[in-house]
Parts: sequence; C-alpha cells; structure tokens
Amino acid sequence: MALPIHQGGSFSSSTHRSDHDVFLSFRGEDTRNGFTGYLYSALCDNGFKTFIDDNLQRGEQISEELLKAIKSSRISIIIFSQNYAFSSWCLDELVEILNCKQNGQLVLPIFYKVNPSEVRKQEGNFEAALAEQENKFKNNIEKVQRWRAALNEAASLSGWHYENGNPEHKFIEHIMGHMYTKLSGKQLFVAKYPVGVNSRAMAIESLLDIKVNDVRMVGILGLGGIGKTTIAKAVYNGIAEHFEGSCFLESVREQSGTNDGIIKLQKKLLSSISRGKHLEVESVAHGTNMIRERLQSKRVLLILDDVDKSNQIENLFGNFDCFVSRSRVLITTRDAHVLSTLGKDCTIYEVKELDKQEALELFTRYAFQGNKLEEDYFELANQVLQYAKGLPLALTIIGSDLYGKTTSEWKSAI
Repeated sequence: MALPIHQGGSFSSSTHRSDHDVFLSFRGEDTRNGFTGYLYSALCDNGFKTFIDDNLQRGEQISEELLKAIKSSRISIIIFSQNYAFSSWCLDELVEILNCKQNGQLVLPIFYKVNPSEVRKQEGNFEAALAEQENKFKNNIEKVQRWRAALNEAASLSGWHYENGNPEHKFIEHIMGHMYTKLSGKQLFVAKYPVGVNSRAMAIESLLDIKVNDVRMVGILGLGGIGKTTIAKAVYNGIAEHFEGSCFLESVREQSGTNDGIIKLQKKLLSSISRGKHLEVESVAHGTNMIRERLQSKRVLLILDDVDKSNQIENLFGNFDCFVSRSRVLITTRDAHVLSTLGKDCTIYEVKELDKQEALELFTRYAFQGNKLEEDYFELANQVLQYAKGLPLALTIIGSDLYGKTTSEWKSAI
C-alpha cells in the first residue's frame, strides 16, 4: 500500500506570512546555468521575490533555512529535468512542497525536456533514478515510497511542458503571464451579491472561446445599470490568467474627454500589458504607437469598459489589426452603433434584465440582508420589482435604501 506523502510539520496559509513570492525547486547540475537561471532572472525582473538555493550548505537532510523558505513562499515551481530524481535533496524538497500545498500553497510543475508521464509513472531516467534511490536507502524503503507518491502527485498537477527545439524565451514569457496574474492581485471585485452574473459571464466566455486560434471581439451591449461592467469583471477574473498580458480599462467614456485623460488610459494599458513597468507617454499619438507595438508581440485580454464613441478606441491603439492570434477584446457599451462600426468581426452579446426570480433574490439580499422576505412586505416588494424592471443597479440601490425600514416607510418611498 502506498504511504501518505504528507507528514511532519505544516503551516497555516491563513496566518503564515509570505517572505517569498516564488520558491524554485530544481536539479542544479541540469538547469542552474540555463533554463532555471533565465526563469529566475525573469521572475526577479518582473518584481517577484524569488528564492533560489544558491549558497545553501548541502547535507543528508534539508536545512532549516530551506524548509523555512519553502513554507514562507506563496508559490512553488518544480522544474522536473532528466536527472531531478537522482537527487535525494530534490525529492525531499518535493515532499515538503506538497506538504505546503495541503495548506494552500500553489504548486506549479515545469517538465523541462521530460514527458509528464515519465515523472508520473517513473519511467526512463526516473525509473533508473528511483532504482538507485532504493538501493541507497534499502534500510528506509518507506522514504523511497514516499518519493514515488510525491512524483506521481506533482506530475498530475497542471503545469507546463517544454520540449526541445522551442524558443526558451517564449516559453518563459508564457509562464510570466500566468505568474503575473497569480501574484499581482489582479482579480477584480465583482459584486457583493453577484446574482445572475455567472450564467451571463459563462455565455460571454463561450463566445470568446479562448482555445480557438484567432482574434475575437465581443461587445457587451445593454442599458445603464444592467450590469455590463459587473459581468465583464467576472469574465476577466475567469480567463485573464490564460493570456500573456491583460488589462481591464474602466470608465473609457469618462476619461476620454481630454488629452490628459486619454494619455492616462494609455499609460494604464501599457503598464498592464507590460507587467507593471512604468512607461512615459509624450502624447496621444506616441501612446497609440507604443501600445500597437506591444500588442503585436503578445497574446492579450483587453476589456474596454463604457465606450460610447469609436474614436475612443482609435485613440488607444488605432485599429484591431495589431492584435496577435488568440488575443481577445471585450467592449461594454450602451450604444449599438459603436459595435456596428467594428463590423462582422465583433460578436454582440445583449445583456437581458434579471428575470423575476433573480430580481427578487437580489432585492431581498439588499433589503433584508439575505433574510427571508417577510409576508407583510410581499406586496410592497412586488411593486419595487415592477418599478425596477430587472435592472440590477436599481434593485441594489432601492433595496439598500429600504433595509431596516417599516412598511409605512416602504409605502412612502415607493
């Protein structure tokens, strides 16, 4: 029977302070002066505090310093190379990393010139390595069984597979896009009570179809207050990590009234798709060219929120011919004409009002703070629903205003 991997001390992710963004686990002889070194530089250049065991004293067991580094990292990246499993040190690291995974640490494997199935099933070099380890630790076979179980578990996680012949810098750029989303806190607050949001967001994600190898635009069309921005934020949170760069550009209409406002939008867009780097923009035209250059070099997710004129898009990046394959653009607007100027390349998703059940649920959550609708208020609540006509913003504002008030106060308000 296989032994459990997870033994010994652990930490609580809810209380433990993170000293490092990333911990790198790798076989130094294989990749330290090549792939791992390049990855480490890329992580540091992008502002991620990364631990790499450059000068730690080696011994039979992992040092306290290394254990502390693993436990105090938000993410562990395991670089499986041909000779990874020949190192008992690496295998002990792996077991400890998977202990931390049980307590909330994100673990991401990279299969560098090895097939994930070789690691999972311990075939090829990994078979030879484990046979050597069994011979070396014949008096502690439980330890080797634990290593086998750890390799199987880690190789079953979602990660990246690098094969010979592909440009390593492109591969590392792809990893950086994922890491930037995971570590930079780019998840957006959607809504206190996102009633009806998920189903609409899923419909839009289906239209965007991020697996298809083309450039896609979707316009979210609807009345003010119907939830376009809220839905767009949910879509962003759901798919942003799959792109090399991403940006949610809010209040485009409001900020596009002056050159300074346009440049501010351009700076935010440049910063987001350049992973936080500060770039100077001398003029609107200069900013447009800078954005176009960067959009031509990476797959991006761009959400333009509250657009009401097509020139607001043109001021940002000219036209859509600068987007590379598998990029996605989402535009929210109240004006169907804005989307029609984009032609047949833009698919329109028209947001419908909340149905009666959804509207009642959203209103009740605000008017009664999630408690059951009281019988004395039933008829009054129906009047509010008829007035609000399924608009989430109206239901939210009215519900919040009526919370804690008497029926007579409700009648007066209505």
